[in-house]
Amino acid sequence: MTLSASHLVLRAKQIELDAVRHLAERVDLAGVVGQLIDALQRERGAASVYLASAGQRFEVERQAAVDAVRPLEGSLLALFSEQGLRTHGTSARTLALMAWVHLDLQALAALRLQIEQRQPTAHEVVAAYSRVIAGLVELIYQLAEAAPHPGISRLLVALVHLIQGKEAAGQERAVGAALFASGACSEDQQLRIVKLIEAQEHSLKVFEEFAPINLQSQWQQHQLTPPVAMLERLRRTLCTARHGTVLDPRLSDSWFEVASVRIAALWQCEVELVEALRQACAAQLDANQQDLRDAEGLLRQLRDNPPPHTDAVSRFFNTHEQLDAAPVLGAQPDGKGHRSDAHDAAKVSSLEDMLQAQTARLASMESELEAARRALHERKLIERAKGALMARMGLTEEAAFRALQKTSMDHNRKLVDVAEAALALPDLVFGPRPDVHQN
Repeated sequence: MTLSASHLVLRAKQIELDAVRHLAERVDLAGVVGQLIDALQRERGAASVYLASAGQRFEVERQAAVDAVRPLEGSLLALFSEQGLRTHGTSARTLALMAWVHLDLQALAALRLQIEQRQPTAHEVVAAYSRVIAGLVELIYQLAEAAPHPGISRLLVALVHLIQGKEAAGQERAVGAALFASGACSEDQQLRIVKLIEAQEHSLKVFEEFAPINLQSQWQQHQLTPPVAMLERLRRTLCTARHGTVLDPRLSDSWFEVASVRIAALWQCEVELVEALRQACAAQLDANQQDLRDAEGLLRQLRDNPPPHTDAVSRFFNTHEQLDAAPVLGAQPDGKGHRSDAHDAAKVSSLEDMLQAQTARLASMESELEAARRALHERKLIERAKGALMARMGLTEEAAFRALQKTSMDHNRKLVDVAEAALALPDLVFGPRPDVHQN
């Protein structure tokens, strides 16, 4: 069956409408994932203090955190089941990430049992929880990458980087709390704190670039509060202490409290950003539904009162001067005895205007989407470059990122440009493999 032009136009609008509906579902999924990340961050922080203090502190807080996580796990797995049963709107990559997260969540029961028995170290537990959270963050990134609307896509870019920044803040809270609780300074953990601070600054800078004005202002105002000043003083205490310095374990509570205030402020921004996304999806859905109704009404009029074919040809191919010249042959008089060629031409013009408006709108959307896609592409490029350096030079993830940062600063080039060069010409940027010797 061959579809008419009107059917094709309506089908295009229906596809747009379906895309927004799927996007709204992804936003709801991202909201639940964000809640679970926040709860797991609390559990990770409490577990790190519990283990670093040899089970003397934060047992109640740890158990409360576990109890808060479990219902969120159930809610997320139920959403995974719904997504897995659908044949449209979910990519193979997204389903694969859901499976990965599913396996990670199943493994938490064994990890919690080990923590109760105080088998792992605080550092090992922070790393284990961080890997679970990393899978959830990657899932949100995947949900954001396919957003088809510029305004919504910008908000999703802000959300991805806000959650990344918040995760770095959560790791910082756990590592610092464990350091203070253990009473001993570690050079490796000091360096980790420094890198986590840098990661927060990078992610939150992108968040502010893409976030709504009110959230930018809200976050900037939080930076001026007393808890932030206290956190900075405690950061200096940790980062400037010499290796082996004895730390005051009582400062663990102060550190955890002010770090939690910072994370709570980020969480509030996240809640408001997810709500802004829901409202943007609802508004876009209403607009697309109205657009579809308008198009259906116009096309219905055209079908019920078809204009003469020759008039349609003249409207699409002749100049305005030619159109105003003589009446079109075959035009029929209306009920009042007047010729209807002008009326029919107006209806064809309406269809023409509708098609032109849709074309212009799609072109504008594509331009605005480019900025959001660029931010997500840069993040993916940097992750690929880190992976390449890890495989090629035997570096840890942190060392690989540090190497990219150092090269960026040494050569006064953007981090994403260094990442691209590292993928294209690794020997030129970072030298040959360590196991390759020149003759």
